[in-house]
Amino acid sequence: MLIIPAIDLKDGACVRLKQGRMEDDTVFSDDPIGVAAQWVEQGARRLHLVDLNGAFAGTPINGEIVRAIASRWPDLPIQIGGGIRSLETIEAYVKSGVSWVILGTKAVKEPSFVREACKAFPGKVIVGIDAKDGWVATDGWAEVSSIQAVDLAKQFKADGISAIVYTDIARDGMMQGVNVEATAKLARDSGLPIIASGGVTNLDDIHRLIAAKHDGIVGAITGRAIYEGTLDLGQAQALADV
Repeated sequence: MLIIPAIDLKDGACVRLKQGRMEDDTVFSDDPIGVAAQWVEQGARRLHLVDLNGAFAGTPINGEIVRAIASRWPDLPIQIGGGIRSLETIEAYVKSGVSWVILGTKAVKEPSFVREACKAFPGKVIVGIDAKDGWVATDGWAEVSSIQAVDLAKQFKADGISAIVYTDIARDGMMQGVNVEATAKLARDSGLPIIASGGVTNLDDIHRLIAAKHDGIVGAITGRAIYEGTLDLGQAQALADV
């Protein structure tokens, strides 16, 4: 199971939000490339980048930073989400060296686009499902839909997506522990590899996720915990490797 550092980009800086609220942000660094270097040095095997401005604007805003990180570490797998709403955007990211693009809002509002993207870029598409009490949220979590997370996941299995990043919005950035039960259930019910996101706080969460990895949890994204020091990235990955 991979422990995946998150680098959330807002106005060119590395930040963390609480429950996706753009106005409730903590700026951790004005040097996202330096932050990436920090996690690489600590043994990160994949990075999770999010263009927060892009998620709200519907088009990439911090794309230059993403490309700079991909260029500096060409052998490091990178996944990017936020504002990816066209095949042209996917193509640009893939050409810049990004390993996977994460489709969120577009996947919910236009499911056929996921199928189209998977055909055009096989093995490069991850779907991000962000849920509040089991219901899918979109547009930077500003809107809650009438679609259940598990039903949405099942829709995309046949399209050939590589994985799902599942975020429990209520836990995200709140340091309250990951929702292992809901994440494991989504993995079992969908039959897809699931990357857990939201609420990873300390090694207890890693232990709990590892105990459920046989259900199909293949990774865990961590942000605030590694920035604030309640979780040591190297220690967590070593634990997940056992």
